[in-house]
Formats: sequence, C-alpha cells, structure tokens
Amino acid sequence: MSKFLFAAMPIQGHISPGLPIAKRLVEAGHEVMWYSTSKYKEKIEATGAHFAKVHSAKDLDDSRYEDWFPERSKFQGVNQMKFDLKHIFFGEMPAYAADLSKLLKEFPADVVVIDAAFTGMLPLKLMGIAPKIAAYGVFPLTLSSRDTAPFGLGLQPNASPIGRIRNKLLNGLVENVMFADVQKHANKLLSAMNAPKLPYFALTAPALTTDLVLQGTSPSFEYPRSDLPDNVRFVGPYLPAKPTEFTPPPWWDEMKDRTVVHVTQGTIANHDFTQLLIPTIQALAGEDVLVVATTGGRPLSDLDIPLPDNVRLESFIPHHELLPHVDAIVTNGGYGGVQQAIYYGVPIVTAGTTEDKPEVCARVEWSGVGINLKTDRPAKEKILYAVKQVLNEPKYKTKVTCLSKEFQSMDAIGNTVKELERLAASPQ
Repeated sequence: MSKFLFAAMPIQGHISPGLPIAKRLVEAGHEVMWYSTSKYKEKIEATGAHFAKVHSAKDLDDSRYEDWFPERSKFQGVNQMKFDLKHIFFGEMPAYAADLSKLLKEFPADVVVIDAAFTGMLPLKLMGIAPKIAAYGVFPLTLSSRDTAPFGLGLQPNASPIGRIRNKLLNGLVENVMFADVQKHANKLLSAMNAPKLPYFALTAPALTTDLVLQGTSPSFEYPRSDLPDNVRFVGPYLPAKPTEFTPPPWWDEMKDRTVVHVTQGTIANHDFTQLLIPTIQALAGEDVLVVATTGGRPLSDLDIPLPDNVRLESFIPHHELLPHVDAIVTNGGYGGVQQAIYYGVPIVTAGTTEDKPEVCARVEWSGVGINLKTDRPAKEKILYAVKQVLNEPKYKTKVTCLSKEFQSMDAIGNTVKELERLAASPQ
C-alpha cells in the first residue's frame, strides 16, 4: 500500500472534488493524509483521511475572503484574477511550502495530490526535493497552446494558420505584459526561498511541474490541443458526493409536468444578487415556467425582492436531486455546476466574468450545450431571449444529451485512483 498526501487550495470548489478520491484511496487500503484549513477538517476526516492543519499558512475561510482581503472587491475580471494569484494563490506559497516540507518528513508520501492551482509544492519541486506530484483539474485547462488563446480571455480556440498567429501574439501579450507583474511577484517569492524561478508561465506552472495532470472532464468539453503534454489524462467530470439525506421542499411535486428553469449564482460570486439571480427571476416572471432559484447557501432574506408567483426560492438544493427535473439552467458559470448540468442533460445559459468563469462560459458556447451571455450583469431581455432559445431550439438539447452520455460513461473517481496507484508504484 502507498502513502498519499493531499494539499489543495482551501476553497470549496478545489477541495470537494478531492474528497471522494481520498475516500476511495482509504477504502483501497492506502494511507492518506490531507493538509488544509480547519474549516474543512470535518469533511476531510469523514473520508477516513488523517487531517493536518495549516501551521505557517493562514487558516483561511473561503466564504470570507473579503474579510481577509478587503481590497479584493475593488477589482473585476482579469484584474481580480491577478489579485487572487498574487495574494491568495502565490501569496500563501512560502507558508504552504514550509508546512509541507515539515509534514513530508513526518509523513513521507509516495505521491502528493494537489489541485491544479495549488502552489505550495512549487518551491519543493523546483528545488528537487519533492516526491511525485499529481494534480486534479477543478477548472478548464490553463495550459498554453499554439491552438488556443490564453486562459482567462474567454476566446474560442483557433488552430488555423491565422489562428495560431493570433494565439502566439495573445499568449505573448498575456504572459509578458498583462500578467508580467504576477510572474515577477511569484519569482520574487521563490527567490526569497532560494528556489529557482518559474520555468513556465505562472498560470500553468502548478500543473506543468507535476508528474500527472488528471483533468476532471471529458475530452469533448475541453479545447483540442495538438501540443497537449503527455502527462495529461482526461478522467471524467468530478461530481460532488451525493448527500445521504434529502428532504424535498413542500413545493417539490409542482415540477411534475412543468417546464422548470433553475437559476443560481453558485457559492462564491454570489454576494450581489442583482447580477444574475434577481434579473433572471424578473425576466421569467409571468412566463409559463416554474423558476427554482437558490442563493448558494446564503439566507433567503438576502434576496430582498417580492417573489413572482412562478418562483420557488431555497438556500440550497443538491444538484443531483434537482437537475433531473430541470429543463434549463441559468448560471454564472462555475465549472462544477456547469458540468453537473451537462451530466444531467440540461441546456445552459451562462453569465459570468470572475475567476475561471469566462473560460467555462466559452466552453459552454464552443461545445454547443448552451448560450454564453458574455457578461456578469445581463439585461433581463437578454436572459429571457436566451432561456427561450435553449428551451425551444432542439440543437442545444441534442448537444447536451450527447455530451451527457459521454460524461456518464466515465468513472472519474475510479479512473483517478487507478492513475494515482500507477504513479505511486512507478520509479521516482
């Protein structure tokens, strides 16, 4: 049996996909330890893994980033991504590395399992003192390619001769101009640790310095790349574990024989419901649909508007319970939520510009499973038009049904565990 050490960014969307992986490894007889913040202790220990609390690093609560980084709210889009990279992802890198260096002496792991954005292993890898590393992908591939535009711009791929010229110019612009300050910041932190500079662009470095990248989707929901690295494996979508208990709300049976539209702003970018939740509710008021709206765990009182008669509001409903009854979803484009919608064959309307959402929304458009509104504040008229399109034009249902079958044919956790066991048994 092997030893596996998990170390993911302490963010729900980064940790959740790893929990069933850790549980399956424990059930197979492997020894598993997970380094994280105290917020996730209970969930981690429920997998059977041993919990190792952050020591040098901040004991962050990802639902309160504005408390830790109050200036973050001043930035939007690419600028917010740059802020996050500097202060949240790379900012904590030295402390993560210090903790992990000590932890690996106590727990000499055969493989360290990270999410594809976790920077804490970078210094150890660059200094040549890291064990084998595998990364699981919790957002679209960030890897630069001659066939795609840079990650973050939300542009469609283009592998034609002219497209490759565009891609080369844009990749150079993003890496050497737009994100040059992020690269400089990361290298300054590495230098202070006596570690070599990043050999790759900052966004791609955590994945490219690993021995294995386990991308949590199918090939049909990711841009084709003729220069895809050999260490990338598509394992299937990482879906959240199904809760053992669920009590349907009193209105649940109203979804029978109704056209149902679900609207959500996810669990992170949901502090301003005027962006998407409220406009969607108002756009669909009076339409012959049942609107199921969720606040992503926030109190219902935060949605301070009169509810139309055709709206049912809840704080949270597990998607595996709700989506089989849904005909269309309006979402700000979280990777996990979008892939769950595809898994259940639900056409999608996306409207998001923060974090990785421009890239997720672009893939919704590219794969044909829905409509990308290309803004995080769509007008009510545009929402209504898009919802009617995905409900009434068969091409969207056809595309998402096809991709749903591909998703359902892939055992993401089983495939991931096999790859990790293979890596653990391979020579260093």
